[in-house]
Amino acid sequence: MTFIKRILAVLAIALGAGNLAQAQSTTEGIAKEWERAKAYTLEYLEAMPESGYSLKPTPEMRSFADQMLHITDANYGLTAAALGVKSPVNFGESEKVTDKSKANVIKLTMASYDWVIDNIRKTTVQPGEQIKLFDKFEMTRGAAMAKSFEHQTHHRGQTTVYLRLAGVTPPQEKLF
Repeated sequence: MTFIKRILAVLAIALGAGNLAQAQSTTEGIAKEWERAKAYTLEYLEAMPESGYSLKPTPEMRSFADQMLHITDANYGLTAAALGVKSPVNFGESEKVTDKSKANVIKLTMASYDWVIDNIRKTTVQPGEQIKLFDKFEMTRGAAMAKSFEHQTHHRGQTTVYLRLAGVTPPQEKLF
């Protein structure tokens, strides 16, 4: 490849990455990323057999159901704090439910993703607005939303080990 072709290839990649980053900075772009995360999480929830919902890799760790309900609580709590809206679920309420069946955990977790996506789409807040998240951490609303997304990704990733311990092959990565 000639030097000019290499420069053009790098420029094309850079411009494409810039367009992707710009699309993801819009409300609709962010909502689409959450839709992808919702679909990926649903694949994890469906892959785990009912018997695996109580699985704990070690006694002090959360069960698979509790991990997913922790994601649920944080989806509500972090997003509500980031967008300055009221969560329909009190902090920690989802993890305290007594019905940790596969059907109920799926229902509760998917409802949290739907709530996040709906609130992102209807928000009028500015992502660059400075807030004090949980009256403790200074950041922009956009950074707070990124933390919310990072949190659900982190905990879903942890459940890969749970699936493997249950003898289940984890879903194929959904990066795009």
